[in-house]
Amino acid sequence: MNSSSSYQGKKNTSNKPALLQAMIDAFRVPDLRFRILFTLGILVIFRFFAHVPVPGVNRDALASAFQSNPLLGFLDLFSGGALRNLSIAALGVYPYITSSIIMQILTPVIPTLKEMSQDGESGRAKINQFTHYLMIPIAFVQGWGQLTVLQNSFGGVPVISGIGFSGGNAISTLSILLAMTAGTAILVWMGELVTEKGIGNGVSLIIFAGIVSAIPQLLGQGLLLRNQTFQLILLVIIGLVIVYLIVVFTEAQRRIPVQYGKSIFRGGKMYRQSGASFIPLRVNSAGMIPLIFAFSLLILPATVASYFVDPSSDSIGSRIAETLANFLGPASTGYWVLVFIMVMAFTFFYALVMFNQQNIADNLQKNGGFVPGIRPGNPTHEYLMKVMVRITWAGAIFLAFVAVMPYLAGLITNLGAAASIMSSTSLLIMVGVALDTLRQLESQLLMRNYEGFLD
Repeated sequence: MNSSSSYQGKKNTSNKPALLQAMIDAFRVPDLRFRILFTLGILVIFRFFAHVPVPGVNRDALASAFQSNPLLGFLDLFSGGALRNLSIAALGVYPYITSSIIMQILTPVIPTLKEMSQDGESGRAKINQFTHYLMIPIAFVQGWGQLTVLQNSFGGVPVISGIGFSGGNAISTLSILLAMTAGTAILVWMGELVTEKGIGNGVSLIIFAGIVSAIPQLLGQGLLLRNQTFQLILLVIIGLVIVYLIVVFTEAQRRIPVQYGKSIFRGGKMYRQSGASFIPLRVNSAGMIPLIFAFSLLILPATVASYFVDPSSDSIGSRIAETLANFLGPASTGYWVLVFIMVMAFTFFYALVMFNQQNIADNLQKNGGFVPGIRPGNPTHEYLMKVMVRITWAGAIFLAFVAVMPYLAGLITNLGAAASIMSSTSLLIMVGVALDTLRQLESQLLMRNYEGFLD
């Protein structure tokens, strides 16, 4: 059977929906079936890790801490739900994400790193190795910070006691920190195994799995609002609209036409042959990174200030700390205004930094490509930068709108704090990871001449 007839034979000629048929086709291919089952197996192992707690944890006090401290809920998102159990994987992959962001920012600034980034696959491998090295001290420091916060009393009972490097606490504290740091390293290793042998980006899928595992709890919180059925339905509709907008802006791109000129020899003569292509500039090229920056910077000062508030004292310091904690708290309108502004600022910063690192104009010139009507070299760079700034406005406004959506949903539905169950960051991560994984599975199917998910 020739390739043409084989291709036609694998088309969806049944009455089954294209998505269902694509899933059946995926499991029919042995190596693709292995990739899917391998990914699911790694995620199951991760969920077991997320339920192995470190010694000395008071579970009731830990639950109280999550209700009173928004920073813990934010960190729990990137631990894949492991922090809620204070498990050995409580740090999740957040130290690795922090290390990656730091390396991305330092790469265009430090000449050695910049040369490595332009040195092909070997250079990127070295930068990735440095990222792993930097992850270890970040994980150790972050673990110490988490234990210090949790040692404070929540409801009069500390979440974990005996933390410190004085007296007989040093060995137990060091062992807990080493276990948490090792947990992060194992999760990153598992994520990279998924990236290499499975389907999708492994680190992102670990975060995705943690968010999905919390859905039953969110549904339970929604059932508690059954006496406000109309508001709850309105909240669900708002959530579906946000998911739709996330899909639209995640896939949206501005295509810059590019032409390539090349010379070929034929019959002893040189002929000029041209080809056409395009550069896809994404509207939301920054992804979820601006939301991480903004929420991290705003939640941390409020959390620190809350520890200096003394209700029994009328001192100036206590009143300043209380004012700061209230202003930067999620219940404050000022907090969400700052979130909106900071997300927009970080979107421009991150998108333009990453765009400059790609050196698109130089790479085009080296490969004989050019944008029609634009001179190669610096004029092309200036043109692309101008287009990037324009489309980033749309991406920045979109991300800022998504970031403040829980607050706006609370005002629209009159559910107040209950609307916070619709986490904008969680939705953005879930939709982004799901689209990326489907896209990779789609490419695997198309390589084998099957119809994909997105046809």
